Amino acid sequence: MTEWIGTANRGFASLAMEELRRVINGIKITQLTAGEVFRIEVPLSREDMLDLLQRNEPIFLRHIQPIDRILPIQGNADDLQALSDLVRHARMRCENVTTAVHYRRVEGTRFPYSAADTKSVLDAVIMELGSETTMQSPEQILSIFAGVDELYVGWGTPAEQLSDWPGGAIRFQREEGQISRAKFKLLEAERAFKLYLEEFREALDIGAAPGGWTHLLLERGLRVTSVDPADLHPSLKAYPRLTAMKKNASDVKFPPGTFDLLVCDMSWSPMQMAKLVLEKTDALRDGATAIITIKLMHKKPLQTIRDVIARLESSFQLKKAKQLFHNRDEITLYLVKNN
Repeated sequence: MTEWIGTANRGFASLAMEELRRVINGIKITQLTAGEVFRIEVPLSREDMLDLLQRNEPIFLRHIQPIDRILPIQGNADDLQALSDLVRHARMRCENVTTAVHYRRVEGTRFPYSAADTKSVLDAVIMELGSETTMQSPEQILSIFAGVDELYVGWGTPAEQLSDWPGGAIRFQREEGQISRAKFKLLEAERAFKLYLEEFREALDIGAAPGGWTHLLLERGLRVTSVDPADLHPSLKAYPRLTAMKKNASDVKFPPGTFDLLVCDMSWSPMQMAKLVLEKTDALRDGATAIITIKLMHKKPLQTIRDVIARLESSFQLKKAKQLFHNRDEITLYLVKNN
């Protein structure tokens, strides 16, 4: 028997729970933060649970933290002392390994310290043990979740926790002149799917306006064909590698094998989106990559997702389906065109 803390995008925890219940018999779930964070008890070892998640990662589970220790909250300096002692007793974990300290809390917790204060104290203890702390690409993460009356503490690698950001909430800094926040979705997809956008050459952006995804692809050096009846942001005219087509995508034809990347982030119904993408299949090279968002506007999102994927698999292999932190009422699909 092992215990964990799961996190989903706000409002989507019920779907993450449903996915877990479908693959784990005897699972018990308790809500910690309404619609977002929940405590899990499973009749599986740590190794079996991690193996299950690696083989069949849920779409809506954004982050998972093992609960290795539970500490009662005293509401005073004894809490930080207890955490410091816990880290000192885990000296072997810290040897020759870079460590990040992640802290989150529920509203109304009795734990009186901020994330910055908690991290400052524990970073000092970890360095005292001769290890290094880091915020970027740690080899392991010490995760602390403060409930109302208890601290849930667990160790794991970024891969085991599904993210190297606290709670899987990846943050990007807004840039001067940024066209839209939609850019963050494609940046996160690149990281989540282990892609390198600069390795592609010819991209097709369907439903591009105002041009957040187009802009990022141009910044990475790609030639981009954008299709949308609405206007792109005027700043994009400065890129000679952009071909902007002010048309509906269904009215545009391209020579076979033109593109090695297709991206699409449109507010269409899921099945219309699948139909539109399939219409452009011939314009893609064999093995081309597609990154598309699927809007969850129906009452049965899991069934909708299965239906859309089944339809797309006539021409594509699904590599991963995930609700990313920067997705709203949608998920992102990573697909590769069949040869």
